[in-house]
Amino acid sequence: MSNFDLIVIGGGPGGYVAAIRAAQLKMNVALVEREHLGGICLNWGCIPTKALLRSAEIYNNIKHAADYGIKVSGVEFDLAAIVKRSRGVASQLSGGIKHLLKKNKVTVFDGTGKLLGKGQVSVNGKDTLTAKHIIIATGARARVIPGLEPDGKLIWTYKEAMVPEKMPKSLVVVGSGAIGIEFASFYNTLGVDVTVLEVQSRVMPVEDEEISTLARKQFEKQGMKIITDAKVTKLEKGKDNVTVHVNDQKITVDRVIMAVGIVGNTENIGLENTKVKLDRGQIVVDSYCKTDEAGVYAIGDVAGAPWLAHKASHEGIICVEKIANQPDVHAMKRENIPGCTYCHPQVASVGLTEKAAKEKGYELKVGRFPFMGNGKAIALGEPEGLVKTIFDAKTGELLGAHMIGAEVTELIQGFGIAKTLESTEAELMHTVFPHPTLSEMMHESVLDAYKRAIHF
Repeated sequence: MSNFDLIVIGGGPGGYVAAIRAAQLKMNVALVEREHLGGICLNWGCIPTKALLRSAEIYNNIKHAADYGIKVSGVEFDLAAIVKRSRGVASQLSGGIKHLLKKNKVTVFDGTGKLLGKGQVSVNGKDTLTAKHIIIATGARARVIPGLEPDGKLIWTYKEAMVPEKMPKSLVVVGSGAIGIEFASFYNTLGVDVTVLEVQSRVMPVEDEEISTLARKQFEKQGMKIITDAKVTKLEKGKDNVTVHVNDQKITVDRVIMAVGIVGNTENIGLENTKVKLDRGQIVVDSYCKTDEAGVYAIGDVAGAPWLAHKASHEGIICVEKIANQPDVHAMKRENIPGCTYCHPQVASVGLTEKAAKEKGYELKVGRFPFMGNGKAIALGEPEGLVKTIFDAKTGELLGAHMIGAEVTELIQGFGIAKTLESTEAELMHTVFPHPTLSEMMHESVLDAYKRAIHF
């Protein structure tokens, strides 16, 4: 039996960050990981998908090189090389996590961790570890709808979609959240006939309605077919195709990607040996990630929405610092967590949508600035997009920011910092934004909310 100060079950972006922070605070830490360090995010999610999307972006740019005065002929892509590069990026970073854990003297156990109660965790049913504190960071997996189960051949999850052996000619993506839209964007850019099905009334339903509407227009302009209010009743598999029964029609395609959300990995981890409670498949925690079992905590996807790697990492730090009685530990403010989708055009947001702000009873000032009014966007050849800001009319508090267009996933953090600092329109107006940059649109959008925009 091995004794530790802290045991972390799961080595994803929540678990490994929590383990490293705990080690920095002089704790003796064990981390139990059953598959790959870095978790789904690093190995099968955030990182390798961005590598795929980057390849698609470069291919698209080369195809349109003439728009920039450059002559190129005979442009082709090598699917095997694209996939190989993506897997190589994931492998490199996974090895980096292993190095960081070793550097910080975190003891890593390869295997499945299971809670035994009373501060004990078994690894593969053999070794028993003990600790006063245990963090559950077991992550999540793709949600499966009964009757519409993926088979790994014709009906894919994100894993199969990331490593195709050959490019399908046609594809249906079920679900238009971040995962679904990113894959739709990747395959569409490489010439696949893509149809997106969304059960709700609009694509990217968590985003601000105005941004969602603009996104749909751009996706359809690029050739995607989009069906909203779509109810998929059956997936009928043929020899090398799938017929999708949706509403009152049938769509036959080479492959289907199921991207209908995720579900937390709460099974077979010993929760029955504890007082840990579940609510709709998620572990119930307080604002500092404590469960109802003394000394047991949960972070990341297994502890509920938003299902984002950066949310998991930040929860890991908050949880560990609270355990260590560090001064000035702040509970997570979920409204300050940015969300990013790396499709083309990119979409990013933080805080309340306009509709949500109105429903909360705020009187609003809303500013907008289009990409077509920005010199840098025009020079880049990316004039399609919008920056939208939402303020409390009474106090000037920044309630939300929503963006669609080139590089907005990099820009959104400016508004994230502003929300963390509880900035009002005054601080943002007084900030000097460099020229020429895309960030100037953030400034202009704030100015527009107060009828002071200069370039629009």
